[in-house]
Amino acid sequence: MRQILNKESLRLGTCYYPEHWDKSLWKEDLQRMLSAGIGVIRIAEFAWNKIEPAEGEFTYDFYDEFLDLCEEAGMQVIFCTPTATPPAWLTEKYPEVLNAEIDGTLTHHGARRHYNYNSPVYREKSRIITEKSASHYAGRSCIIGWQLDNEFNCETSDFYSEADHRAFRAYVQKKYGTLDALNSAWGTEFWNQTYNDWAQIHGPRHTVHNTQNPHMMLDYIRFISDSCISFAAEQAQIIRKYAKKDDFVTTNGMFGNLDNHAFCRDVLDFYTYDSYPNFAYTLDGYRAEDFMKDRWWSKNLTLVRSISPAFGIMEQQSGANGWTTGMDAPSPRPGQMRLWTMQSIAHGADFVSYFRWRTACFGTEIYWHGILDYSGRDNERLQMVKDIRADLEKMQEIAGATYDAKVGVVRDYDNVFDATIDIWHRKFEQISDNALFTALQKSHTPFDYVDLKDEGFSTDVSGYKMLFYPHPCIMDEARAAHLRSYVEQGGCLILGCRSGQKDLNGRCVMQDLPGLLADLSGADVKEFTLIPPDEQDTTVLTPNGVLQAKGFADRLSDKGDGEIIGTYDDTYFAGDGAITEHKVGKGKVYYYATAFTEDAVSFFTEREQVKTPYGELLDLPADCELAVRKKDGASYVFILNYAKESRPVTFYKPVFDMLGEKTVSGEVTLPKYGVGIYRVER
Repeated sequence: MRQILNKESLRLGTCYYPEHWDKSLWKEDLQRMLSAGIGVIRIAEFAWNKIEPAEGEFTYDFYDEFLDLCEEAGMQVIFCTPTATPPAWLTEKYPEVLNAEIDGTLTHHGARRHYNYNSPVYREKSRIITEKSASHYAGRSCIIGWQLDNEFNCETSDFYSEADHRAFRAYVQKKYGTLDALNSAWGTEFWNQTYNDWAQIHGPRHTVHNTQNPHMMLDYIRFISDSCISFAAEQAQIIRKYAKKDDFVTTNGMFGNLDNHAFCRDVLDFYTYDSYPNFAYTLDGYRAEDFMKDRWWSKNLTLVRSISPAFGIMEQQSGANGWTTGMDAPSPRPGQMRLWTMQSIAHGADFVSYFRWRTACFGTEIYWHGILDYSGRDNERLQMVKDIRADLEKMQEIAGATYDAKVGVVRDYDNVFDATIDIWHRKFEQISDNALFTALQKSHTPFDYVDLKDEGFSTDVSGYKMLFYPHPCIMDEARAAHLRSYVEQGGCLILGCRSGQKDLNGRCVMQDLPGLLADLSGADVKEFTLIPPDEQDTTVLTPNGVLQAKGFADRLSDKGDGEIIGTYDDTYFAGDGAITEHKVGKGKVYYYATAFTEDAVSFFTEREQVKTPYGELLDLPADCELAVRKKDGASYVFILNYAKESRPVTFYKPVFDMLGEKTVSGEVTLPKYGVGIYRVER
């Protein structure tokens, strides 16, 4: 197995930039890291010039000298391809490698991620620097893996260079074959957009009020995803020619306009995520009323786990964050660094690497603090790393344990991409997405995200008692068949409003809604509407109480064999159906004809008895998170206290406190920002 994800150990790392520091600090830094429990470092993701200072001139002495010290000290290294920041000599000579704004203005050298994926010149130069780096360094004993680039699609996930327009033209020509097929898919009869020559095809460009053909945009986002994956795959293929046995290939982050499941499956050995919960406390974006705050990062970690069940953290928050040009968050409070580390581990990460070892003294990120401040002296954060290392020594048996959930939330990239384009779709998607996460978190109901493609689900869904599929506006027959199979075998599927509205091109279907899901859901949408602004108090009456209708309303009739179990109230369409229940095979389908609220999520989880699955074991407050990992007959229960005050937790049976190394039962107290990890034998 890969050395940082070997199912046998939980490990710590950090990001290091030898090019930022005098060589006299290197050896001391490595020794201090090792003494703190850090055994892995990531290097070189922004250091192209250190290997190729001028076009075609390669020098390896700088990193050879540093890697010599790593091998002497026993430090393991993740080496990066430096393609996130092309050097000035490259961008000045070959401006075609630069990305552009939608109006064609080039994004010049001086920041990062200023390149495009489709420039033939940039592809060539990236292959060369990857080949030179891998062929020279891959054999080093200290190198255990490789990171591709840095945070693909971060800062911008839109690409408008001339190279991208040309590549998009080739992409759709290959996809559709004929202009007639393209015109049909994109509905170009609307607004006289019909194309009669391939040369007329472009990606998004500046238009009156920047309105774009939505069907073209859906293809363009798919194109961006494919371009990114193709660019990364070239590097991975080169690295694997030279990498030692079991050296891994990964990348970090997780950003938009990218099919991360396909990326991980086709290019990587596993994903590593960059987790910055302190974004919840940015001074210019803080929301006091937001109950979840830094807990939202558990949602991101859940998404990463769905993409890469074995995953690590390449950048874990350690200090205050901010650029000189934006973003400003305070230092983590005492305990929060440990809390956020355990948040990552609770959701499945067996490797956690802190950003960064030393805080930069120059450049845009001088306020993006690492473990050490500018002077490098010992501080509270370094002591916290040592304390976390001591915790992990008591938790090693958890390595390789899998996250335990009986509820799934289904996603698919066509609908994810569509929601970035279609503001109607986006509004209720955001409402439901936030409500699902918040309700399941508050009720301590662990859940997984599950991806759905024509080929099937990304994982075996037979173990999930309930699947929420909030708003599958885009639907096709293959996916509908997979959903039916899940239900017929005993699953419970819950659909939301606007299901089945569009085909794969984003065109509205000329069928009674919910279209291809009508027979499965037993629902018939006779009318639909955005809820008017003067009727925001519209409610849904159910056998178990009143729910608030949010954002949108499908008005259901009793046509078909679905039973209406909820109706609208306080509106001009009062009495119309709002919830149907339909039995199919061994399972059932609910159609909830509006966007989900926390109360609506609770209505369904209570009705199907999947809410609070660990309620017989323990009781804990809503502002503590519950996560459970399982391995070899044992359950490992993580309790994370995000509150500024201590919180009581009651155990109804004895459990083993792994950090306290003792058996406990009854009421225990978690301090503010405290963490409890308990082993429960079956």
